[in-house]
Formats: sequence, C-alpha cells, structure tokens
Amino acid sequence: MSRTALFAGALVALSWTSPSLAASTAAPSADAEFGKVAAAILEDFYRRNPTYGTDLGLHEWDAKLEDYSAAAVRDDIAAIGRFRSELERIRPSALSLTNRLDRELLLHSLESRRLHAAVIRSWARNPDTYSSGITNSAYSLIKRDFAPAAERLRSLIARERAMPAALAEARRNLVDPPRVYTEIALEQLDGNEAFFRSAVVEAFADVQDPALREEFKRTNDAVIAALEEYKTWLAQDLLPRSNGSFAYGADLYRRTLRAEDMVDTPLEDLLKLAEADLRRNQQAFAATARRIDPAKPPLEVLRTLQHDHPPPDRLLATTQAELDALGRFMTDHHIVTIPKDAPPAQVKETPPFMRATTSASMDTPGPFEKANLRGFYNMTLPEPAWSEAETEDFMRQWFYPLITNVSVHEVWPGHYLQFLYAKSYPTAVRKVFGTNTNSEGWAHYCEQMVNDEGFHADDPRYRLAQLEDALLRDARFIVGIRMHTRGMTIPEAEEFFEKEGYQPRPLAVSETKRGTSDALYGYYTMGKLAILKLRDDYRRKQGSAWSLQDFHDRFIALGPLPLPLVREALLGERGRLF
Repeated sequence: MSRTALFAGALVALSWTSPSLAASTAAPSADAEFGKVAAAILEDFYRRNPTYGTDLGLHEWDAKLEDYSAAAVRDDIAAIGRFRSELERIRPSALSLTNRLDRELLLHSLESRRLHAAVIRSWARNPDTYSSGITNSAYSLIKRDFAPAAERLRSLIARERAMPAALAEARRNLVDPPRVYTEIALEQLDGNEAFFRSAVVEAFADVQDPALREEFKRTNDAVIAALEEYKTWLAQDLLPRSNGSFAYGADLYRRTLRAEDMVDTPLEDLLKLAEADLRRNQQAFAATARRIDPAKPPLEVLRTLQHDHPPPDRLLATTQAELDALGRFMTDHHIVTIPKDAPPAQVKETPPFMRATTSASMDTPGPFEKANLRGFYNMTLPEPAWSEAETEDFMRQWFYPLITNVSVHEVWPGHYLQFLYAKSYPTAVRKVFGTNTNSEGWAHYCEQMVNDEGFHADDPRYRLAQLEDALLRDARFIVGIRMHTRGMTIPEAEEFFEKEGYQPRPLAVSETKRGTSDALYGYYTMGKLAILKLRDDYRRKQGSAWSLQDFHDRFIALGPLPLPLVREALLGERGRLF
C-alpha cells in the first residue's frame, strides 16, 4: 500500500547544499513565510485532488470530483511553477531543520507533479486514468463509514453527476496511447462497470430516503451508461490507433527517479545493484528449500508448502492470531514502539462490494480522519458455491508462512504502523506527501527484518515465503529499468518474472502489465536496500548507544520523507544511499 506517483513523490535534486544540523537557529520570519506557502500548496492540492482529500480524512472535499480537462492540467502546471518560485525565494539556511526538509520535499513533490502532467502525460496517454479514476473516487466514499450512509451517498451523487463528463474529457484528451494501456483499460472496464452496478448499490442498501434513492439511481445509471459507451469507444475507435510507446527512455526515467525518490544513482549501477540482490535471494531461496526438503527442487518445495493452509472457516481467526502475535513480538523484543492506545488491526471478511477485486487489503483511516479510527485487515474467503478443487486452488495463496509475510508488510510493523504514526507526523506536509522508496521500502524491509529478529524462530518455511516475495520485488526492479530504458519487450519481461523471479505465469503477466505504467516499481527493493545501509550507518554513529528499536522509532516518526532527507535527519549528512 502506497501513495501513487501522481499524488506524492520527492523530486529533482536541488542546487543548494544542506547545512549542518548544528546550524544556527532559523529566523522566525523565514519559517513563518514557509508555513504560508506550504499551506497554500496543500490547499491547492486538495482542491485539484478531492478523492485523495477524502482518503486523507478531509471530508469537505467529498462532494467534488477531479477536473479531468486539458485546461485543468495546464492550470495545474502553471500553479506548480508559481509555487516553486515562491519556495525557491525562501533561503533554506534560514529555516528550522523540520521546515528545511519539508521545503525540499515540497519542491520535489511539485516537480513530480509537473513531470507527470507535462511530460509523462498519463491524462493524454492512459485511458484507464479516467475509468478507474472515477471508480476509485466512488470507492473512497464507501470503503469506510466515516459518516452516516445517507450523508456519504449525497456526496457520491454529487461526484457521479460529474463522472460522464470526465469520460467525455477522455475522448478529447487521449492521443496515441500505447496499445497495452488501452488493452488494460478494456480489461478493467467490465470490473469498473460491475462495481457501479452492484458494489456501490450494495454499499447504500440501508439508506431509506426514497427521494435520495431515486436520485442515486439516476446518477448511477448514467455512470454505467457512460462506462458502456466509453468501452465501445475504446474498442472501436481508440484501440486501432493506439500505437504509442510506453517506454520512458533513459533520460525521463532518470529525471523521474530523481524527482520522486531523490535517487541519482546511474541506471547501470542501479541495475547491477538489483541483479546482485536477485542472485543473493535466489541462492538463499535454494539453500532454504534444502533445509526444508533436500530431496526436492526448490520450487517444488514451495508448491508443497502452499498446500498447508488453514481451512477457509479458520482463515480469519488464524490471521488475527498471527497479527496479535506479531504485535506482541514487536513489543516484547523491543523491535519498534506501537503507539499507546492504538486501535488494533481487526481481521474481517472482505465486504461484498470488494470481493471481486481484492483477496486482501488494509483499510486504514487517513491521517486527518476524526471518526471511525479502527483499522481493518480485509481477507476474501472462497465462494461457498465453489467446488472443492476451486476452493483448494484459492486457498493456496494463504499458506501459513505467506499469511505471516503479508501481515508483516501490511500491518505489524509495516503499513498499518506507518499510518498509526502518520497522525503525529511533524507536519501536514508529511501527512500528505511522501515517497514510495520510504513507505514501500519500509514494509518490504520489515519482511526480512522480522525473520532476521527470530519471529517463528527462523523456521525455514517462513524464510522461504519471505524470499519468494523478495524475488518478486527484485524482478520488478530489474524489469522496470530494462523495459523503460533497455528495450526489454513485454514477452521478455513475462519470461523474466517466471524464470528469474520464480512467479507463476498469471502473476508474471499481470506484473509486466503493471510495469508498463508503474515504471519505478523497483522502489520496494530500492528502498529496502537503502534502509539496510542507513541502519548500518546509524549503528556506527550511535556506537554503544545503538538500539534497533531506537532506529525504527526515529525512522518511522520522521514520516515518509525521501530517504536522502531521512539520512540527513538521522545522520546529519546524506552520504551514499546504497
């Protein structure tokens, strides 16, 4: 779980050199000026991204839908330029450390938005931006009961009124998209439409107001009809003329990476880093499989483990017990501090309106949310009508060690703990903007760290599940660079996920498709490796005062800053990231 590159990111390295942490106290006037500019940037951002505002817990934006017009994009680009100029007029040396880091985070976030709007241009090249965009906007109003159902339904009706116009803007904006983008949009449209036909309707089934229900039927039917028309247009008009390239090219890839994650390591060096980690994990996978059963090939060992899963009627209870054990392990072994009075992550069955699109998900309130602050870990159970063979095939994804690895990533001490800390991040800027190398890097780092610290007493079955997921993330890292900068084809990428990443064919296909648009999805491994080096550097600096819990607490409390800025905050200098 992460913020998307459209909404967050840290961007291009700045021309100034950050002063020492021992610098003199900042002038109050500079900090005050920065505070005003930062507040204006945030308010502008919420206005342009109201769905994200809802997710953050800022419900004054619930009745608004994003403006998908080209004019709105041009206006956004112009506003980004103005805000950047205002930030650059503020001398970083005159700011407190907190504001100095936030200033750079905002500059990078602005550059990320500019690149996506003016250069990458998903709004002009990716038809799924529109159909899945409006679906997500509706989903943000039904996934949590932060307000009474009738109130949320009124907001949904207001958004739905604007959705057909958003799809009409798509027809005006889309020019020569990559064929794979149009194919993905077409593949997902049946699901988008089904979401409005059933999931959205089911979510508000208890609303009794006849007038409100009648109005909802009108707007919802209009959205469904617009999606049907959009699908026909994509298939008959746009697909035949979808001849663009999805590849960023080396220059844009470097600029985007520098923008979103403050990583300026040469691509060739990053590729070598990723390939070396892949080989290490492949070797560890083979060695771990031999510990489990030396008579079988490693992948056969994994397939055997996948048959050892809880029965469907015990999946929720088994997962809850594992979450609770993980939480206790964090505290008892001094791994990281769980905030006092933190609401527990509660495992529950995936709501009916989400079953078709997810097998597991973490539903966490936004950092500004004030109502219903519980966190729900949703798990989808097999359908009662399925055959025994279908049920067994479904449950193989929930073999015991994988339940643990996913729970570490999503809950303790991964994303759920991050969100618990988010309410007390130092600034609103860090509650809104951040980097995937930090947030996803942390969650992926935790998978290995929890095993290293002895959870399940280094049972090799749990290590094998962790390594399988690590190989998936290594493959993403390599494929992302190769597809976008080295000419790797889609079939070659699929083969790489299968043969080198040890992933089943269906996942190899879906992961390759994801990489055509999520070009930087190597941020999982990139972030993990950078955090491991930061941990070593921090240990050396602390000497006898070092403790793992102190490192983790300090890291997560800083918020999802770009990792070079985390290094500055913890070490007083940035140094080498890897």
